[in-house]
Amino acid sequence: MGMMTEFKEFALKGNVMDLAVGVIIGGAFGKIVDSLVGDIVMPIVGKIFGGLDFSNHFIPLAGQTETTLVEAKKAGAVLAYGNFITIALNFVILAFIIFQMVKIMNRMRRQEPVAAPAPAEPPPPSEDVLLLREIRDALKR
Repeated sequence: MGMMTEFKEFALKGNVMDLAVGVIIGGAFGKIVDSLVGDIVMPIVGKIFGGLDFSNHFIPLAGQTETTLVEAKKAGAVLAYGNFITIALNFVILAFIIFQMVKIMNRMRRQEPVAAPAPAEPPPPSEDVLLLREIRDALKR
C-alpha cells in the first residue's frame, strides 16, 4: 500500500502533469510541422528544383525497377534519401521553432522584476559571545 501512495504523490505532482501536457502538445505540434514540411515546403522546394517529388527519391539496393518508393520497398531494400531529406528538414524547422520559444521565455523571465528580499538585521549576540568578547578585550589590555 505504501508504494501506491508514493506513486500517487509522484503522479500528481505539478511537474509530472506539466510534462504530460508538454508531451501531448509537442506531439500535436510535431504533426503540424510534418504537414508544413510535407504539404507546403517540400512541394515548393521540388518545384524550384524542376518539379521533383522528394518523397519518391530513392536508390534501389535489390535491383528493383519500380518507380515509387512504396512499390520499391515491397520488392526489397532501398535507400530512401528523399524521405530522409524531408524528415531532416522537418527536424530543422521544429528545432528552430523550439529554440525561438525558449529564447522568448528566457527574455520574459529576465524582464520580470524580482523583488529583492529586505536585508535582515543580524540577531543580537548571545550572552556567550558577549562574555567571550569581554575576555578578549581584557586580554588585549
